[in-house]
Amino acid sequence: MAACGGKSGISADDVNNPATASGNYDPETQPKMEFVETEFDFGTIKDGDKIKHSFKFKNTGKSNLIISDVGTTCGCTVASKPEEPIAPGAESEIVAEFNSERKASATPIEKTITVFANTTPNSVKLKLKGMVTK
Repeated sequence: MAACGGKSGISADDVNNPATASGNYDPETQPKMEFVETEFDFGTIKDGDKIKHSFKFKNTGKSNLIISDVGTTCGCTVASKPEEPIAPGAESEIVAEFNSERKASATPIEKTITVFANTTPNSVKLKLKGMVTK
């Protein structure tokens, strides 16, 4: 986006990634994502219902937290991430939405959202789960 004249709000000083070529970093100064929950059970819903859930977290580390991407296991699930760095002590959220259309099943549904950030380890898995009936 920056190449197109936009501004992302992230500077080179914000990036404090331990996966550097030199390997020199202090793990005590790294950002840390601490989620209130990493799984959400939406219970039983009907085919076609949409479920939206916010996975709230706090940066409990000592430097800015940058979420670079969120990935999902299929097109029926979408997730959004904060675009700005999250300062130490600040809170934010990953918002996930599951569209259950044509997902009715006799077995539980589980959808995974992977959050990639400048943390160690560099990803966290979040889960939406429940039953979808006709």
